[in-house]
Amino acid sequence: MNNQLIEKATELRNKGLTTGEIADELNISKDTTQWLVMQMSSVSKPKKDNKPDDFAINWRNIGSSSVRMQQISMALADFLMESEEQIDVIVGISVSGVPFATIIAEILDAELAVFHPIKHMKNESAQGTISNNFANIKNKNVVIVDDVITSGTTVADTIKVCRTHGANPVAVSVLVDKKGIDDIDNIPIKSLITINKVG
Repeated sequence: MNNQLIEKATELRNKGLTTGEIADELNISKDTTQWLVMQMSSVSKPKKDNKPDDFAINWRNIGSSSVRMQQISMALADFLMESEEQIDVIVGISVSGVPFATIIAEILDAELAVFHPIKHMKNESAQGTISNNFANIKNKNVVIVDDVITSGTTVADTIKVCRTHGANPVAVSVLVDKKGIDDIDNIPIKSLITINKVG
Protein backbone atom coordinates (compact mmCIF):
# COMPACT_ATOMS: atom_id res chain seq x y z
CA MET A 1 0.00 0.00 0.00
CA ASN A 2 2.87 2.41 0.76
CA ASN A 3 4.17 2.03 -2.81
CA GLN A 4 0.72 2.87 -4.21
CA LEU A 5 0.51 5.97 -2.00
CA ILE A 6 4.04 7.00 -2.96
CA GLU A 7 3.21 6.61 -6.64
CA LYS A 8 -0.06 8.55 -6.26
CA ALA A 9 1.70 11.33 -4.28
CA THR A 10 4.37 11.49 -6.99
CA GLU A 11 1.73 11.70 -9.72
CA LEU A 12 -0.10 14.51 -7.90
CA ARG A 13 3.15 16.39 -7.19
CA ASN A 14 4.07 16.12 -10.90
CA LYS A 15 0.68 17.65 -11.73
CA GLY A 16 1.66 20.66 -9.61
CA LEU A 17 -0.47 20.08 -6.51
CA THR A 18 0.79 21.53 -3.24
CA THR A 19 1.53 19.34 -0.22
CA GLY A 20 -1.81 20.38 1.30
CA GLU A 21 -3.73 19.57 -1.87
CA ILE A 22 -2.06 16.15 -2.06
CA ALA A 23 -2.96 15.55 1.58
CA ASP A 24 -6.59 16.38 0.77
CA GLU A 25 -6.66 14.13 -2.29
CA LEU A 26 -5.26 11.16 -0.34
CA ASN A 27 -7.06 12.01 2.94
CA ILE A 28 -3.81 11.92 4.90
CA SER A 29 -1.97 14.44 7.05
CA LYS A 30 0.51 16.91 5.61
CA ASP A 31 3.25 15.16 7.58
CA THR A 32 2.38 11.87 5.90
CA THR A 33 2.31 13.62 2.52
CA GLN A 34 5.76 15.09 3.13
CA TRP A 35 7.05 11.65 4.12
CA LEU A 36 5.59 10.12 0.93
CA VAL A 37 7.13 12.85 -1.21
CA MET A 38 10.54 12.17 0.39
CA GLN A 39 10.15 8.51 -0.59
CA MET A 40 9.73 9.35 -4.28
CA SER A 41 13.34 8.58 -5.13
CA SER A 42 13.10 5.14 -3.52
CA VAL A 43 9.71 3.82 -4.70
CA SER A 44 10.93 0.24 -4.92
CA LYS A 45 12.22 0.26 -1.33
CA PRO A 46 10.58 2.92 0.88
CA LYS A 47 12.49 4.06 3.93
CA LYS A 48 10.94 3.06 7.26
CA ASP A 49 12.58 5.81 9.33
CA ASN A 50 10.31 8.53 10.71
CA LYS A 51 7.27 6.99 9.06
CA PRO A 52 4.19 8.92 10.22
CA ASP A 53 1.42 7.16 12.16
CA ASP A 54 -1.38 7.71 9.66
CA PHE A 55 -3.52 5.91 7.11
CA ALA A 56 -5.32 6.95 3.95
CA ILE A 57 -9.11 7.10 3.70
CA ASN A 58 -10.57 6.30 0.29
CA TRP A 59 -14.21 7.33 0.01
CA ARG A 60 -14.32 7.32 -3.79
CA ASN A 61 -17.23 4.84 -3.76
CA ILE A 62 -19.26 7.54 -2.04
CA GLY A 63 -17.86 10.55 -3.92
CA SER A 64 -18.38 9.00 -7.35
CA SER A 65 -22.13 8.66 -6.83
CA SER A 66 -24.49 11.60 -6.43
CA VAL A 67 -27.05 9.23 -4.84
CA ARG A 68 -24.55 8.06 -2.21
CA MET A 69 -23.40 11.65 -1.59
CA GLN A 70 -27.04 12.63 -1.02
CA GLN A 71 -27.60 9.73 1.41
CA ILE A 72 -24.40 10.39 3.40
CA SER A 73 -25.23 14.10 3.52
CA MET A 74 -28.71 13.23 4.82
CA ALA A 75 -27.09 11.23 7.64
CA LEU A 76 -24.76 14.14 8.45
CA ALA A 77 -27.71 16.56 8.38
CA ASP A 78 -29.63 14.23 10.71
CA PHE A 79 -26.85 14.62 13.30
CA LEU A 80 -27.07 18.38 12.94
CA MET A 81 -30.84 18.40 13.46
CA GLU A 82 -30.15 17.29 17.04
CA SER A 83 -28.69 20.74 17.71
CA GLU A 84 -30.82 23.09 19.77
CA GLU A 85 -29.30 26.08 17.99
CA GLN A 86 -30.62 27.42 14.73
CA ILE A 87 -28.24 26.79 11.85
CA ASP A 88 -28.01 29.70 9.41
CA VAL A 89 -25.02 28.81 7.22
CA ILE A 90 -23.18 25.63 6.28
CA VAL A 91 -19.47 26.32 5.68
CA GLY A 92 -17.90 23.74 3.37
CA ILE A 93 -14.13 23.33 3.55
CA SER A 94 -12.71 23.31 0.05
CA VAL A 95 -12.43 20.96 -1.79
CA SER A 96 -13.93 17.77 -0.41
CA GLY A 97 -16.22 19.33 2.20
CA VAL A 98 -18.08 21.47 -0.34
CA PRO A 99 -20.22 18.74 -1.96
CA PHE A 100 -21.42 17.53 1.46
CA ALA A 101 -21.99 21.13 2.61
CA THR A 102 -24.01 21.97 -0.49
CA ILE A 103 -26.41 19.07 0.03
CA ILE A 104 -26.62 19.61 3.80
CA ALA A 105 -27.43 23.31 3.26
CA GLU A 106 -30.32 22.33 1.00
CA ILE A 107 -31.62 19.73 3.49
CA LEU A 108 -31.44 22.17 6.43
CA ASP A 109 -32.68 25.16 4.40
CA ALA A 110 -29.49 27.05 5.26
CA GLU A 111 -27.18 29.28 3.27
CA LEU A 112 -23.87 27.99 1.89
CA ALA A 113 -20.38 29.39 2.44
CA VAL A 114 -17.00 28.04 1.29
CA PHE A 115 -13.71 28.11 3.19
CA HIS A 116 -10.35 27.95 1.38
CA PRO A 117 -7.80 26.45 3.82
CA ILE A 118 -4.20 27.52 4.26
CA LYS A 119 -2.92 24.16 3.01
CA HIS A 120 -4.23 24.95 -0.48
CA MET A 121 -2.40 28.25 -0.69
CA LYS A 122 1.06 28.81 -2.11
CA ASN A 123 1.83 31.13 0.81
CA GLU A 124 1.12 28.90 3.81
CA SER A 125 2.00 31.71 6.21
CA ALA A 126 -1.25 33.36 5.15
CA GLN A 127 -4.61 32.62 6.73
CA GLY A 128 -7.46 30.57 5.30
CA THR A 129 -10.27 32.60 3.82
CA ILE A 130 -14.03 32.60 3.36
CA SER A 131 -15.01 32.93 -0.31
CA ASN A 132 -16.82 36.13 -1.25
CA ASN A 133 -18.86 34.23 -3.86
CA PHE A 134 -21.10 32.57 -1.28
CA ALA A 135 -23.10 33.50 1.85
CA ASN A 136 -21.98 36.13 4.30
CA ILE A 137 -21.42 34.51 7.71
CA LYS A 138 -21.35 37.62 9.90
CA ASN A 139 -23.67 37.35 12.94
CA LYS A 140 -24.84 33.89 11.87
CA ASN A 141 -24.70 30.43 13.44
CA VAL A 142 -22.53 28.26 11.23
CA VAL A 143 -21.75 24.57 10.89
CA ILE A 144 -18.39 23.63 9.40
CA VAL A 145 -18.39 20.61 7.05
CA ASP A 146 -15.47 18.56 5.76
CA ASP A 147 -14.86 15.01 4.64
CA VAL A 148 -12.11 13.88 7.03
CA ILE A 149 -10.47 15.24 10.19
CA THR A 150 -6.85 14.10 10.21
CA SER A 151 -4.98 16.41 12.58
CA GLY A 152 -7.74 18.95 13.24
CA THR A 153 -5.58 21.86 12.07
CA THR A 154 -7.78 22.79 9.10
CA VAL A 155 -10.96 22.68 11.16
CA ALA A 156 -9.33 24.75 13.94
CA ASP A 157 -8.27 27.33 11.34
CA THR A 158 -11.80 27.38 9.90
CA ILE A 159 -13.31 27.96 13.34
CA LYS A 160 -10.86 30.81 13.97
CA VAL A 161 -11.55 32.50 10.63
CA CYS A 162 -15.33 32.11 11.05
CA ARG A 163 -15.10 33.78 14.46
CA THR A 164 -12.92 36.55 12.97
CA HIS A 165 -15.71 37.16 10.43
CA GLY A 166 -18.24 37.53 13.27
CA ALA A 167 -19.83 34.08 12.92
CA ASN A 168 -20.81 31.73 15.73
CA PRO A 169 -19.62 28.17 14.95
CA VAL A 170 -22.02 25.69 16.58
CA ALA A 171 -20.77 22.34 15.23
CA VAL A 172 -18.36 20.57 12.90
CA SER A 173 -19.73 17.77 10.73
CA VAL A 174 -17.44 15.24 9.00
CA LEU A 175 -17.68 11.87 7.34
CA VAL A 176 -14.61 10.45 9.14
CA ASP A 177 -12.81 11.64 12.28
CA LYS A 178 -9.34 10.04 12.20
CA LYS A 179 -8.28 11.93 15.32
CA GLY A 180 -11.09 10.52 17.48
CA ILE A 181 -11.98 13.76 19.25
CA ASP A 182 -15.20 15.16 20.70
CA ASP A 183 -14.55 18.83 19.99
CA ILE A 184 -12.13 21.40 18.60
CA ASP A 185 -11.96 24.79 20.35
CA ASN A 186 -15.12 23.79 22.30
CA ILE A 187 -17.06 23.20 19.09
CA PRO A 188 -18.59 19.68 19.02
CA ILE A 189 -17.54 17.23 16.30
CA LYS A 190 -20.37 15.28 14.65
CA SER A 191 -18.86 12.43 12.60
CA LEU A 192 -20.44 9.41 10.98
CA ILE A 193 -17.26 7.39 11.54
CA THR A 194 -14.79 7.92 14.37
CA ILE A 195 -11.52 6.02 14.33
CA ASN A 196 -10.04 5.21 17.71
CA LYS A 197 -6.61 3.63 17.78
CA VAL A 198 -6.27 0.69 20.15
CA GLY A 199 -2.94 0.27 21.94
